Amino acid sequence: MKFKLSLLAAVAATTLAATAAKADIVVATAGPITGQYATFGEQMKKGMEQAVADINAAGGVLGQKLKLEVGDDACDPKQAVAVANQLAKAGVKFVAGHFCSGSSIPASQVYAEEGILQISPASTNPKLTEQGLKNVFRVCGRDDQQGMIAGKYLLDKFKGKKIAILHDKSAYGKGLADETQKALNAGGQKEAIYEAYTAGEKDYSALVSKLKAGAIDAIYIGGYHTEAGLIARQMKDQGLNAALISGDALVTNEYWAITGSAGENTLMTFGPDPREKPSAKAVVEKFRKAGYEPEGYTLYTYAAVQVWAEAVKAAGSTDVAKVTPVLAKTTFDTVNGKISFDAKGDLTTPDYVWYKWSNGAYAQIK
Repeated sequence: MKFKLSLLAAVAATTLAATAAKADIVVATAGPITGQYATFGEQMKKGMEQAVADINAAGGVLGQKLKLEVGDDACDPKQAVAVANQLAKAGVKFVAGHFCSGSSIPASQVYAEEGILQISPASTNPKLTEQGLKNVFRVCGRDDQQGMIAGKYLLDKFKGKKIAILHDKSAYGKGLADETQKALNAGGQKEAIYEAYTAGEKDYSALVSKLKAGAIDAIYIGGYHTEAGLIARQMKDQGLNAALISGDALVTNEYWAITGSAGENTLMTFGPDPREKPSAKAVVEKFRKAGYEPEGYTLYTYAAVQVWAEAVKAAGSTDVAKVTPVLAKTTFDTVNGKISFDAKGDLTTPDYVWYKWSNGAYAQIK
């Protein structure tokens, strides 16, 4: 009897060990799945789902399948910290997120404490990678790079004209506006109006009236498409024909859904469209065949997962201490092209270009 019990115990132990060895690796994306910026959360979720499905179909990572968790922070800093703690309890090894810089920055502290690798597809505030955290990377550019391009454009096209700089008080919006202001001022021009507005409101007519009374020629908005779209529409209502310029958060079809023809000629900075890159062709076709257009940050999220998966394979481990050195010294082939990181976790070759809204669609200005 003792022999049988020992044998059964040994078999059970072996089975448990085999099961543990083949346990899924838990990964996550976190962003605004709900709320006014949910269009970006959907992009990230779709990109993550497709990347996980493709990796699992190819055999997984280190012989294990990936299991996806999705965290909804609604672009709220406090909720982002709660989500980060929930993901840590779920045993997540890697997070592709968050979207809003105001969420990524506080959440990054949790991930650092819990030994979780974070690669943001979208958070552009410089502070994210200026904290000295070894586990934080991003596959997008930074606001100081984006703001420099915007400031130079304003100097070139509106020299001696009246320029207004607006922001929504968020880490992303204010950061982008301040970097644009810095570049403009460094070029010898002072903005005529620098003003903050409150995100989530529906009526910006008083702000627009102030801009009209100031005879503003160009408006730079540091903020998201929801409020920028309303401002554009209310500018048209009041007959204010100033040029409207902004950043990457306006690169979504929802912007035109808000503005209609009032969004015509809006300019914004963003990276070169990855949908047009040969490296993304097969994945883009998969998305479109499934009835989804992978705009905005869909492929950025997919690329973040690719980078992590390849780094884990090279490290032979999901341990963040073993994966981060690989990330720091390797160039990765992704749907967004070749990606490599500097010592801070930023892209070594950030690239911003101009896009323009026209006839209900946005396109890169060649």
